[in-house]
Amino acid sequence: MTEPKLFELNNGTMQVKISNYGCTITSLSVSDKNGTLADVVLGFDSIEPYLKGNAPYFGCIVGRVANRIKDGVFTLNEEKFSLPINNPPNSLHGGNKGYDKVVWEVAEHKDGEKPSITFVYNSYDGEEGYPGDVTVTATYTLTSPMTLRLDMEATPKNKPTPINLAQHTYWNLAGHNSGDVLDHSVQIWASHVTPVDQNTIPTGEIMSLKGTAFDFTTEKKIRKDIQEIPGLGYDHNYVLNCGEEKSGLKHAVKMENPSGSRVLDLWTDAPGMQFYTANYVNGVVGKGGAVYEKHSGVCLETQGFPNAINQPNFPSVVVQPGEKYKHTMLYEFSVGE
Repeated sequence: MTEPKLFELNNGTMQVKISNYGCTITSLSVSDKNGTLADVVLGFDSIEPYLKGNAPYFGCIVGRVANRIKDGVFTLNEEKFSLPINNPPNSLHGGNKGYDKVVWEVAEHKDGEKPSITFVYNSYDGEEGYPGDVTVTATYTLTSPMTLRLDMEATPKNKPTPINLAQHTYWNLAGHNSGDVLDHSVQIWASHVTPVDQNTIPTGEIMSLKGTAFDFTTEKKIRKDIQEIPGLGYDHNYVLNCGEEKSGLKHAVKMENPSGSRVLDLWTDAPGMQFYTANYVNGVVGKGGAVYEKHSGVCLETQGFPNAINQPNFPSVVVQPGEKYKHTMLYEFSVGE
């Protein structure tokens, strides 16, 4: 049995700590334009709180299927599958014990100019109700002084199965202990959003967000229109369809802290991105005793569309045996003007 541990990637400019428990980024330190280093992700100082379930998906990889599946059921090749209802009335982020709550094996850990770490998990047939054995790998690499790349792959061995992995880090570019992110400026390269019902399940519609509170096509502060969003804040899937491309990845989002001294550009090959403003975080005591409240971070979860397995007009998340699921995210940090 592999033990839960913390590993470090350090290229002299960025320092990232990642656990093999849930492939979890527990800290990521990066400088601002004044050379001030800050840890920009919400999390805990040690692994224990993650093991105890204190983290609302801080920093982890979620799967086999990220986001919500309506009523925890789906049908594939005329066979019905039932999943744990861990977010009533839905199944969320892979069930009661998704990929965020298992220990992955460390297949490789390299230092040097481009340090990297590769984790592997063998997901078994019937795990949390999902069909078929699947081998999952996740590789985090510091590809340049200010860039973190994540490559996720999954290969079903014997049965077709839905696969939709997402990285669930909560970002606060002013520093994890700096309060809410409402004054962060955000631009999202999406002209449509998938609206949701009262249980946060997409209705199936693909809606133009032009002129609505969901519109981040030009940079604006998160707080500007958040009061107009039904519920507690943003927790919606954006259809990534208008970003420029770079080495096969689309520009998904650009985010800056209030002083403009740290910038994060995220690139991906996924069709969607859940933009989530930590609406349900409430008094979580994190690193160094910092208390994380509502809106204390923002998640940029690039993904297949939520409940796609039950929505024929959404891009399919079903992967056949012999095929390979691939999903890459590139986190490019820079210092503001």
